[in-house]
Amino acid sequence: MSMVIGMCFIPLDADWPSKASLRRKRTSFSVKIEAQAGGDQTKPLIVVGSINADLVLEVERLPKDGETLGARSLNTFPGGKGANQAAAAARLEHPTYMIGQVGTDANAALLRDALSDAGVHLDHLKEVDGPTGTAVILLQPSGENSIIIVGGANTTAWDIDEAALELLRSAGAVLLQREIPEEVNVHVASIAAAAGVPVLLDCGGVEGPISSELLKNITILSPNETELARLTGRKAESQEEAEAAAQVMLGQGPDTVLVKRGTSGSLQVSKDAGPLVQAIYPVGKVVDTTGAGDCFTGAYAVAIVEGKGASEAMKFAAAASALCVQKAGAMPSLPHRDEVVQLIEDQNA
Repeated sequence: MSMVIGMCFIPLDADWPSKASLRRKRTSFSVKIEAQAGGDQTKPLIVVGSINADLVLEVERLPKDGETLGARSLNTFPGGKGANQAAAAARLEHPTYMIGQVGTDANAALLRDALSDAGVHLDHLKEVDGPTGTAVILLQPSGENSIIIVGGANTTAWDIDEAALELLRSAGAVLLQREIPEEVNVHVASIAAAAGVPVLLDCGGVEGPISSELLKNITILSPNETELARLTGRKAESQEEAEAAAQVMLGQGPDTVLVKRGTSGSLQVSKDAGPLVQAIYPVGKVVDTTGAGDCFTGAYAVAIVEGKGASEAMKFAAAASALCVQKAGAMPSLPHRDEVVQLIEDQNA
Protein backbone atom coordinates (compact mmCIF):
# COMPACT_ATOMS: atom_id res chain seq x y z
CA MET A 1 0.00 0.00 0.00
CA SER A 2 1.28 3.49 -0.81
CA MET A 3 0.38 7.16 -0.56
CA VAL A 4 1.21 10.26 -2.58
CA ILE A 5 3.52 12.91 -1.16
CA GLY A 6 3.78 15.66 -3.75
CA MET A 7 4.77 13.82 -6.90
CA CYS A 8 6.16 10.76 -5.12
CA PHE A 9 4.38 7.59 -4.04
CA ILE A 10 5.68 6.43 -0.66
CA PRO A 11 4.71 3.11 0.93
CA LEU A 12 2.75 3.68 4.14
CA ASP A 13 4.87 1.15 5.98
CA ALA A 14 8.15 2.79 4.94
CA ASP A 15 10.64 3.43 7.75
CA TRP A 16 10.82 7.16 8.37
CA PRO A 17 13.74 7.46 10.82
CA SER A 18 13.63 9.68 13.86
CA LYS A 19 16.25 12.39 14.35
CA ALA A 20 17.76 10.35 17.18
CA SER A 21 18.11 7.27 15.00
CA LEU A 22 19.73 9.34 12.27
CA ARG A 23 22.31 10.65 14.71
CA ARG A 24 23.13 7.09 15.67
CA LYS A 25 23.34 5.98 12.03
CA ARG A 26 25.32 8.90 10.66
CA THR A 27 29.06 8.38 10.97
CA SER A 28 31.92 10.32 9.49
CA PHE A 29 32.96 9.83 5.89
CA SER A 30 36.30 8.31 6.83
CA VAL A 31 34.73 5.79 9.21
CA LYS A 32 32.34 4.64 6.48
CA ILE A 33 35.18 4.20 4.02
CA GLU A 34 37.21 2.17 6.52
CA ALA A 35 34.20 -0.04 7.17
CA GLN A 36 33.70 -0.64 3.48
CA ALA A 37 37.35 -1.39 2.88
CA GLY A 38 37.24 -4.10 5.47
CA GLY A 39 33.83 -5.45 4.54
CA ASP A 40 31.94 -6.73 1.53
CA GLN A 41 33.27 -4.77 -1.43
CA THR A 42 30.72 -6.34 -3.80
CA LYS A 43 27.75 -4.58 -2.22
CA PRO A 44 25.85 -3.01 -5.13
CA LEU A 45 25.66 0.60 -6.10
CA ILE A 46 22.08 1.82 -6.35
CA VAL A 47 21.34 4.76 -8.61
CA VAL A 48 18.00 6.50 -8.14
CA GLY A 49 17.55 9.09 -10.83
CA SER A 50 16.75 10.34 -14.28
CA ILE A 51 16.70 8.53 -17.60
CA ASN A 52 16.65 10.66 -20.76
CA ALA A 53 16.88 10.36 -24.49
CA ASP A 54 19.55 12.91 -25.52
CA LEU A 55 18.81 14.72 -28.79
CA VAL A 56 22.22 16.11 -29.75
CA LEU A 57 22.47 18.89 -32.32
CA GLU A 58 25.96 19.80 -33.51
CA VAL A 59 26.15 23.58 -33.96
CA GLU A 60 28.97 26.01 -34.70
CA ARG A 61 27.86 28.26 -31.85
CA LEU A 62 24.84 29.03 -29.70
CA PRO A 63 22.09 31.06 -31.42
CA LYS A 64 21.51 34.70 -30.51
CA ASP A 65 18.09 36.01 -29.47
CA GLY A 66 15.68 35.72 -32.43
CA GLU A 67 18.28 33.94 -34.60
CA THR A 68 17.82 30.70 -36.52
CA LEU A 69 20.88 28.47 -36.90
CA GLY A 70 21.41 25.31 -38.89
CA ALA A 71 22.82 22.20 -37.19
CA ARG A 72 25.37 19.94 -38.85
CA SER A 73 23.70 16.81 -37.50
CA LEU A 74 21.09 15.43 -35.13
CA ASN A 75 21.72 12.23 -33.17
CA THR A 76 19.76 10.49 -30.44
CA PHE A 77 21.79 8.97 -27.61
CA PRO A 78 20.79 7.32 -24.32
CA GLY A 79 21.43 9.61 -21.36
CA GLY A 80 20.07 11.27 -18.23
CA LYS A 81 22.25 11.91 -15.18
CA GLY A 82 20.97 8.88 -13.31
CA ALA A 83 21.25 6.53 -16.26
CA ASN A 84 24.72 7.83 -17.13
CA GLN A 85 26.01 7.25 -13.61
CA ALA A 86 24.52 3.77 -13.47
CA ALA A 87 26.00 2.83 -16.83
CA ALA A 88 29.38 4.29 -15.83
CA ALA A 89 29.51 2.18 -12.68
CA ALA A 90 28.33 -0.98 -14.45
CA ARG A 91 30.89 -0.60 -17.25
CA LEU A 92 33.52 -0.39 -14.53
CA GLU A 93 32.39 -3.89 -13.54
CA HIS A 94 30.66 -3.10 -10.25
CA PRO A 95 27.17 -4.55 -9.64
CA THR A 96 24.79 -1.65 -10.21
CA TYR A 97 21.00 -1.27 -10.01
CA MET A 98 18.92 1.51 -11.55
CA ILE A 99 15.74 2.72 -9.85
CA GLY A 100 14.00 5.01 -12.30
CA GLN A 101 11.18 5.52 -14.75
CA VAL A 102 10.70 5.52 -18.51
CA GLY A 103 7.60 6.36 -20.52
CA THR A 104 5.62 4.45 -23.12
CA ASP A 105 7.21 6.02 -26.22
CA ALA A 106 9.79 4.59 -28.62
CA ASN A 107 12.70 6.08 -26.65
CA ALA A 108 11.92 3.83 -23.68
CA ALA A 109 13.18 0.74 -25.52
CA LEU A 110 16.36 2.55 -26.60
CA LEU A 111 17.14 3.44 -23.00
CA ARG A 112 16.28 0.03 -21.57
CA ASP A 113 18.56 -1.63 -24.13
CA ALA A 114 21.41 0.79 -23.52
CA LEU A 115 21.32 0.31 -19.75
CA SER A 116 21.06 -3.44 -20.09
CA ASP A 117 23.94 -3.55 -22.56
CA ALA A 118 26.08 -1.60 -20.07
CA GLY A 119 25.37 -4.27 -17.46
CA VAL A 120 22.94 -2.32 -15.27
CA HIS A 121 20.34 -4.39 -13.37
CA LEU A 122 16.87 -3.17 -14.31
CA ASP A 123 14.72 -5.08 -11.81
CA HIS A 124 13.35 -1.80 -10.44
CA LEU A 125 13.03 0.21 -13.65
CA LYS A 126 9.36 1.10 -14.10
CA GLU A 127 7.26 2.16 -17.07
CA VAL A 128 4.75 4.98 -16.59
CA ASP A 129 2.23 6.57 -18.93
CA GLY A 130 3.46 9.40 -21.11
CA PRO A 131 6.79 10.35 -22.71
CA THR A 132 10.24 9.35 -21.54
CA GLY A 133 12.48 12.16 -20.30
CA THR A 134 14.23 14.08 -23.06
CA ALA A 135 17.26 16.37 -23.21
CA VAL A 136 18.03 18.67 -26.14
CA ILE A 137 21.79 19.25 -26.27
CA LEU A 138 23.51 21.94 -28.35
CA LEU A 139 27.04 20.65 -28.91
CA GLN A 140 29.73 23.10 -30.05
CA PRO A 141 33.02 22.19 -31.84
CA SER A 142 34.96 22.73 -28.58
CA GLY A 143 33.00 19.89 -26.99
CA GLU A 144 31.12 22.27 -24.68
CA ASN A 145 27.38 21.83 -24.49
CA SER A 146 24.17 23.58 -23.49
CA ILE A 147 21.25 21.42 -22.35
CA ILE A 148 17.47 21.83 -22.14
CA ILE A 149 15.55 19.09 -20.30
CA VAL A 150 11.93 17.96 -20.56
CA GLY A 151 11.33 15.84 -17.44
CA GLY A 152 8.73 13.43 -18.81
CA ALA A 153 8.62 10.16 -16.89
CA ASN A 154 11.33 11.39 -14.51
CA THR A 155 9.02 13.98 -12.97
CA THR A 156 5.71 12.12 -12.84
CA ALA A 157 4.55 10.30 -9.66
CA TRP A 158 7.06 7.77 -8.32
CA ASP A 159 6.06 4.49 -6.70
CA ILE A 160 9.02 3.10 -4.75
CA ASP A 161 7.96 -0.32 -3.51
CA GLU A 162 9.23 -2.28 -0.52
CA ALA A 163 11.51 -4.48 -2.64
CA ALA A 164 13.33 -1.39 -3.89
CA LEU A 165 13.58 -0.01 -0.35
CA GLU A 166 15.14 -3.26 0.86
CA LEU A 167 17.67 -3.02 -1.97
CA LEU A 168 18.55 0.50 -0.84
CA ARG A 169 19.15 -0.69 2.72
CA SER A 170 21.65 -3.32 1.53
CA ALA A 171 23.61 -1.08 -0.86
CA GLY A 172 27.27 -0.18 -0.75
CA ALA A 173 26.26 3.37 -1.67
CA VAL A 174 23.31 5.24 -3.16
CA LEU A 175 23.70 7.83 -5.93
CA LEU A 176 21.20 10.66 -6.39
CA GLN A 177 20.94 13.66 -8.73
CA ARG A 178 18.51 16.58 -9.14
CA GLU A 179 16.62 15.66 -12.31
CA ILE A 180 13.86 13.90 -10.36
CA PRO A 181 11.44 15.33 -7.76
CA GLU A 182 13.16 16.55 -4.60
CA GLU A 183 10.76 14.58 -2.38
CA VAL A 184 11.93 11.34 -3.99
CA ASN A 185 15.54 12.18 -3.13
CA VAL A 186 14.56 13.19 0.42
CA HIS A 187 12.81 9.89 1.02
CA VAL A 188 15.52 7.72 -0.55
CA ALA A 189 18.29 9.50 1.36
CA SER A 190 16.45 9.09 4.67
CA ILE A 191 16.00 5.34 4.10
CA ALA A 192 19.66 4.87 3.13
CA ALA A 193 21.01 7.01 5.98
CA ALA A 194 18.91 5.12 8.53
CA ALA A 195 20.51 1.90 7.29
CA GLY A 196 24.03 3.36 7.49
CA VAL A 197 24.41 3.46 3.68
CA PRO A 198 26.50 6.35 2.27
CA VAL A 199 24.54 8.70 -0.02
CA LEU A 200 26.17 10.72 -2.80
CA LEU A 201 24.18 13.62 -4.28
CA ASP A 202 25.25 15.03 -7.64
CA CYS A 203 24.01 18.64 -7.70
CA GLY A 204 23.27 18.67 -11.44
CA GLY A 205 19.65 19.24 -12.44
CA VAL A 206 17.26 21.84 -11.04
CA GLU A 207 18.79 25.15 -9.97
CA GLY A 208 16.94 25.77 -6.71
CA PRO A 209 18.36 25.37 -3.21
CA ILE A 210 18.70 21.88 -1.75
CA SER A 211 16.32 21.22 1.13
CA SER A 212 17.74 20.86 4.61
CA GLU A 213 15.84 17.56 4.93
CA LEU A 214 17.94 16.18 2.08
CA LEU A 215 21.28 17.73 3.02
CA LYS A 216 21.25 16.25 6.54
CA ASN A 217 21.30 12.73 5.07
CA ILE A 218 23.97 13.31 2.40
CA THR A 219 27.41 11.79 2.91
CA ILE A 220 29.05 13.24 -0.21
CA LEU A 221 27.75 16.34 -2.01
CA SER A 222 29.16 16.71 -5.52
CA PRO A 223 28.60 20.03 -7.34
CA ASN A 224 30.54 21.54 -10.19
CA GLU A 225 31.93 25.07 -9.76
CA THR A 226 28.82 26.76 -11.15
CA GLU A 227 26.50 24.72 -8.95
CA LEU A 228 28.65 25.33 -5.87
CA ALA A 229 28.61 29.09 -6.48
CA ARG A 230 24.84 29.07 -6.96
CA LEU A 231 24.20 27.02 -3.82
CA THR A 232 26.40 29.20 -1.59
CA GLY A 233 26.12 32.64 -3.17
CA ARG A 234 29.91 32.77 -3.24
CA LYS A 235 32.54 32.71 -5.98
CA ALA A 236 34.03 29.28 -6.63
CA GLU A 237 36.37 29.84 -9.55
CA SER A 238 39.77 29.55 -7.88
CA GLN A 239 40.79 26.66 -5.65
CA GLU A 240 40.74 28.94 -2.61
CA GLU A 241 37.25 30.19 -3.46
CA ALA A 242 36.01 26.64 -4.10
CA GLU A 243 37.43 25.45 -0.75
CA ALA A 244 35.73 28.28 1.11
CA ALA A 245 32.41 27.64 -0.63
CA ALA A 246 32.69 23.92 0.05
CA GLN A 247 33.15 24.68 3.76
CA VAL A 248 29.83 26.52 3.66
CA MET A 249 28.11 23.41 2.32
CA LEU A 250 29.79 21.22 4.95
CA GLY A 251 28.08 23.34 7.55
CA GLN A 252 24.71 22.32 6.12
CA GLY A 253 25.05 18.58 6.69
CA PRO A 254 27.23 16.63 4.24
CA ASP A 255 30.39 14.95 5.51
CA THR A 256 32.29 15.65 2.27
CA VAL A 257 32.02 18.04 -0.68
CA LEU A 258 33.51 16.79 -3.96
CA VAL A 259 33.81 19.64 -6.46
CA LYS A 260 34.12 18.94 -10.19
CA ARG A 261 36.17 21.83 -11.58
CA GLY A 262 36.33 21.09 -15.31
CA THR A 263 39.80 21.61 -16.75
CA SER A 264 41.04 22.51 -13.25
CA GLY A 265 40.41 18.94 -12.07
CA SER A 266 38.59 18.11 -8.85
CA LEU A 267 38.68 19.18 -5.21
CA GLN A 268 37.50 17.29 -2.14
CA VAL A 269 36.88 18.99 1.21
CA SER A 270 35.82 16.91 4.23
CA LYS A 271 34.93 17.54 7.86
CA ASP A 272 37.57 15.12 9.10
CA ALA A 273 40.42 15.65 6.62
CA GLY A 274 42.34 18.34 4.75
CA PRO A 275 41.52 19.24 1.14
CA LEU A 276 42.50 16.89 -1.67
CA VAL A 277 43.20 18.02 -5.23
CA GLN A 278 43.26 15.91 -8.40
CA ALA A 279 44.40 17.26 -11.77
CA ILE A 280 42.76 16.19 -15.01
CA TYR A 281 44.38 13.60 -17.24
CA PRO A 282 45.55 15.26 -20.49
CA VAL A 283 43.64 14.29 -23.62
CA GLY A 284 44.46 14.73 -27.30
CA LYS A 285 41.09 16.16 -28.36
CA VAL A 286 37.90 16.91 -26.46
CA VAL A 287 34.99 15.65 -28.58
CA ASP A 288 32.01 15.94 -26.24
CA THR A 289 31.83 16.84 -22.55
CA THR A 290 28.25 15.55 -22.20
CA GLY A 291 28.18 12.99 -19.40
CA ALA A 292 31.76 13.59 -18.28
CA GLY A 293 30.65 14.73 -14.83
CA ASP A 294 28.36 11.72 -14.49
CA CYS A 295 31.21 9.45 -15.54
CA PHE A 296 33.40 11.03 -12.85
CA THR A 297 30.71 10.56 -10.20
CA GLY A 298 30.01 6.94 -11.13
CA ALA A 299 33.70 6.03 -11.21
CA TYR A 300 34.39 7.76 -7.88
CA ALA A 301 31.52 5.88 -6.25
CA VAL A 302 32.78 2.55 -7.58
CA ALA A 303 36.25 3.20 -6.22
CA ILE A 304 34.94 4.22 -2.80
CA VAL A 305 32.64 1.20 -2.45
CA GLU A 306 35.53 -1.06 -3.47
CA GLY A 307 37.55 0.29 -0.56
CA LYS A 308 39.89 2.74 -2.26
CA GLY A 309 40.90 5.86 -0.35
CA ALA A 310 39.56 9.24 -1.40
CA SER A 311 42.73 10.29 -3.24
CA GLU A 312 42.86 7.05 -5.24
CA ALA A 313 39.13 7.31 -5.96
CA MET A 314 39.60 10.83 -7.36
CA LYS A 315 42.42 9.60 -9.59
CA PHE A 316 40.29 6.69 -10.85
CA ALA A 317 37.42 9.08 -11.59
CA ALA A 318 39.69 11.57 -13.37
CA ALA A 319 41.00 8.84 -15.66
CA ALA A 320 37.48 7.63 -16.47
CA SER A 321 36.23 11.12 -17.33
CA ALA A 322 39.30 11.81 -19.47
CA LEU A 323 38.40 8.82 -21.62
CA CYS A 324 34.75 9.87 -21.68
CA VAL A 325 35.30 13.31 -23.25
CA GLN A 326 37.12 11.81 -26.23
CA LYS A 327 33.96 10.21 -27.67
CA ALA A 328 30.54 11.51 -28.72
CA GLY A 329 27.40 10.98 -26.67
CA ALA A 330 26.93 10.59 -22.93
CA MET A 331 26.36 6.89 -22.37
CA PRO A 332 28.17 5.63 -25.51
CA SER A 333 31.36 7.40 -24.39
CA LEU A 334 31.59 5.76 -20.96
CA PRO A 335 34.80 3.72 -20.62
CA HIS A 336 35.32 0.13 -19.57
CA ARG A 337 37.40 -0.76 -16.53
CA ASP A 338 40.41 -2.08 -18.43
CA GLU A 339 40.66 1.22 -20.33
CA VAL A 340 40.70 3.23 -17.10
CA VAL A 341 43.28 0.97 -15.46
CA GLN A 342 45.48 1.14 -18.57
CA LEU A 343 45.36 4.94 -18.68
CA ILE A 344 46.39 5.20 -15.02
CA GLU A 345 49.22 2.74 -15.58
CA ASP A 346 50.41 4.66 -18.67
CA GLN A 347 50.42 7.96 -16.78
CA ASN A 348 52.34 6.42 -13.89
CA ALA A 349 54.93 4.78 -16.15
